[in-house]
Amino acid sequence: MMNTTRNMVVLLVIFLIAVGTTFAGETGTALKADDIKAEPFRDAKTVGSLTAGDNVEILNKQGGWFQLKSTKGSGWVRMLSIRRGEARKGSGEDPGVLGLASGRAGTGKVVATTGIRGLSEEELKAAKYNEMELKKAESFAVTETEARRFAAEGKLVARKVKYLSAPEEAKGGR
Repeated sequence: MMNTTRNMVVLLVIFLIAVGTTFAGETGTALKADDIKAEPFRDAKTVGSLTAGDNVEILNKQGGWFQLKSTKGSGWVRMLSIRRGEARKGSGEDPGVLGLASGRAGTGKVVATTGIRGLSEEELKAAKYNEMELKKAESFAVTETEARRFAAEGKLVARKVKYLSAPEEAKGGR
């Protein structure tokens, strides 16, 4: 069971890495003030900063980061700080952090949200297999002993989770 779960996690990571689609020329708007980093890492050198409402050109995406160019500098900014496309016209009310985190900013509709946002249907369809990225993702795997030690150090508590049954077509041996 643990092997199956690990394989599913590895496949999800591989999929997200493989969808490294270029966004050259796409515009966006800063939703909030954030630092522009030299690399797509929280602890990377800060090379500039955005303020809410700044217009940006999105050049690329890597993980949860957009590479962009703006009048305030070029570099990497967290995806949750940028709205792709034109700025929304509306009431002018700021949905705040809750709106950003939930994906509900003013829509009134409940939507599913994941840790990585911004994948369109076209990007999902265009995803390609990349053996090097697969090996990179597999290198993050840990043994059960290492996982248990990590959990104990973080005082994490084990919980049983019911797994979804396999879809009918998967049961048929496809």
